[in-house]
Amino acid sequence: MIIKKADKLTEAHVTNESYYFNRRQFISGGAAVAAMAALPAVHGEQAAALDYRRATSDMEAQGYYTPEKLTPYKDVTHYNNFYEFGTSKTDPANNSKDFVIADPWKVEVDGLCENPGNYYLEDILKSQDLEERIYRLRCVEAWSMVIPWVGFSLSNLINKMAPTSKAKYVAFTSLYDPQQMPGQRSSSSFIDWPYVEGLRLDEAMNPLTMMVTGVYGKELLPANGAPLRLVVPWKYGYKSAKSIVKITFTEQQPPTSWNQISSQEYGFYSNVNPNVRHPRWSQATERRLPSTLFSPNRIDTQMYNGYGEQVAHLYKGMDLIKNH
Repeated sequence: MIIKKADKLTEAHVTNESYYFNRRQFISGGAAVAAMAALPAVHGEQAAALDYRRATSDMEAQGYYTPEKLTPYKDVTHYNNFYEFGTSKTDPANNSKDFVIADPWKVEVDGLCENPGNYYLEDILKSQDLEERIYRLRCVEAWSMVIPWVGFSLSNLINKMAPTSKAKYVAFTSLYDPQQMPGQRSSSSFIDWPYVEGLRLDEAMNPLTMMVTGVYGKELLPANGAPLRLVVPWKYGYKSAKSIVKITFTEQQPPTSWNQISSQEYGFYSNVNPNVRHPRWSQATERRLPSTLFSPNRIDTQMYNGYGEQVAHLYKGMDLIKNH
């Protein structure tokens, strides 16, 4: 559903966090108002409920929405992998409290495209309709969340950059700022900074692939990759690069950080696949947060994280074990 075309996302522009836990409030609070003009003559909450069902049904068919229980905001923002801030799950939240986001935020675009240059986030958002999408997030470590993101399809931005016919891949580079990111200055770090990721161009152009600027109706926190991150919901979480400062179009498959560290454990594609185990653990099930030692909330993992209908055609004829 469309949230707002805005210069900058703020808390006031999107649904308040508390509404996510009350369907009745959510329906009557304006989430479905935009399409109500097209409804027949029904009134009040009945009309809103009907529109809500129509909107969410359409979004679910596209893969933009799941009715599964949302992961609480506290878990989404305080249980993270963002090694720039440290390797513990609580490090990103704890070590980014005083992080200062550059204003304006600049994204450098280069490589095989017709419109290279420096793109400022404010200008990028001026031309985008921000959408709320509720996606599953599956970590390679076999835990998962359900998160309401706010952003836009990456394809919208790529079209403006106009990759040439030779471009087959798109690479992403994350922020390198060791003064503010203690994980980058740690002597024990095993990552060759800055963090880099990449997608095949057709993967990047898939409507599900999202550039995100907000979560739960609020601006992204540094712990979640503010101010601009990637979300690729059918892939393991580490493919979704955070705090992006550079986008490069290439003809050859670009290097990616975890694949360089251990290609046997972390493939370039990294599609969620319950049939391909990690060398050190099974991927057949996952621990859905929130969970505890005595209530692990373990569920079966779905192929492509449940987005097969939207993305399986991208890998038709591929050996999904070899190309893991």
